[in-house]
Amino acid sequence: MARILLLNPNRWGRGITTTWIASHTATLKAKGHEVALFDAAFYKDWAQNETAFNTANQQYRPSSYEEMITMNDTPVVTALQKKINEFQPDVVFWSAISAHIHGEGEYAAIQFGSELMKDVNFSGITVCSGLQATAAPLETAQRFADVDYFISGESDFVIVEFLDALDASAPVENIPGLVYRSGTEVIIGSKQSIIPHLDAIGPYDYSLFDEQVFLRPYNGDVVRAVDYEMSRGCPFTCSYCVETVIQRYYNFESSTPRGALNDAKSYIRHKSAKRIFEELSDLHKNYGISLFRCQDTNFLTIDRKTLNDLADLLEESDLDIRLYIETRPEGITPKSVILLKRLKVDGVGMGIELATQEFRESSLNRFSNQEKIIAAFKQLRAAGIKRSAYNIIGLPDQTEESIIETIEFNQEIDPDNVTVAFFSPYIGTEQQRSSAGKDYFLDYEFDLDSQLRTMSRNSLISTSSLAFYKKNFVRLVREGIDSLDSLKSADGVN
Repeated sequence: MARILLLNPNRWGRGITTTWIASHTATLKAKGHEVALFDAAFYKDWAQNETAFNTANQQYRPSSYEEMITMNDTPVVTALQKKINEFQPDVVFWSAISAHIHGEGEYAAIQFGSELMKDVNFSGITVCSGLQATAAPLETAQRFADVDYFISGESDFVIVEFLDALDASAPVENIPGLVYRSGTEVIIGSKQSIIPHLDAIGPYDYSLFDEQVFLRPYNGDVVRAVDYEMSRGCPFTCSYCVETVIQRYYNFESSTPRGALNDAKSYIRHKSAKRIFEELSDLHKNYGISLFRCQDTNFLTIDRKTLNDLADLLEESDLDIRLYIETRPEGITPKSVILLKRLKVDGVGMGIELATQEFRESSLNRFSNQEKIIAAFKQLRAAGIKRSAYNIIGLPDQTEESIIETIEFNQEIDPDNVTVAFFSPYIGTEQQRSSAGKDYFLDYEFDLDSQLRTMSRNSLISTSSLAFYKKNFVRLVREGIDSLDSLKSADGVN
């Protein structure tokens, strides 16, 4: 059997149990391949300390998290080289698609992994998957020329087929989804089929993660948590979202005038209630996990019977767990709130993006009614479920006035937690193409991270102003907009 080293080039300086690692470990081990993990999260010379950054700007509540983890003084490349020398992998693999697609450095993983691998001595094969290899396989192969193979689409089974072929000394070139070079030419293979049901993957395997990866700051506490996926796919076609890249790859391109896929039921895949319950139980009992950070793109679009069956299983059990989910405000109704309570949901994150409904609809292809947003936050509060509002600044054509209106709208809905991200021009999305055409962004942006930095060249609002609003957004929501001028003066922002 082949040896494969999974590389997690996480730069956030905190543990993230990236869901593709758990799913790929499951499929690889099921076929007998030997799997190891190198996680770059806790190396001082690599980490950018996202926790401290977003605690300072009040997006996170202060916690004892940093006192509970150990950062490694060894240079990250030295540690990676040692892991390669000891494990002797045939293949090093990083960056892949799962439900975990929107944040926490997932988009930039292909770049960061490539940077790490360039500085080590490795004579085996390197393989990358993920959003960029799916959105633009030719350009990605040219941009990251040191990588030997790429996989477009979901790679959970393609990487297994690839290793099986290597193990049997068989050709790999005809494997669907594979992108490779023949001399100076980049060959893009046939598209692979979509995974029809996530139970096909088998129970996700979290055994490769180090102990401290399970620690997570949450509302001022430190809890044992994992990132988790029940489903993949979203029925909506927001123009800035990387979900649209995956939709197009699998030929889901027909949508309604209000931004929803016509064949969404075939695109959204999920695990069975029984499988989900078994995984939650195993992770709670064997790893002590109490919080499940569900990375599903839109939790309440999971098949409702599956969610109700899962709620029945949870109510019949003694599992002392909580779920944190993400969904859209229009999915919050009196009936769905009852279901969320039965599912032990402790917190719900919802995308507000920005305050102006007309801008959301005309520029973002996102049809979220203002009144429904307000109602959703009220209903969740009444039910005792924590509410997080997700906001974006630096969108193409967004003005400073729009950001101020968004701050004021957050004051109106009064979330328990407020987050704000810089707009990221994800390659292959409509907003990326549009913003590059207006010279707001380059055709391709390196070092992209929606939490830590903006790459904007927008003439309507400066980079320094965007950094100011990232730093002070939550403070302005909590303390009021009257302090805006004094805060600007203190930061030297016009």
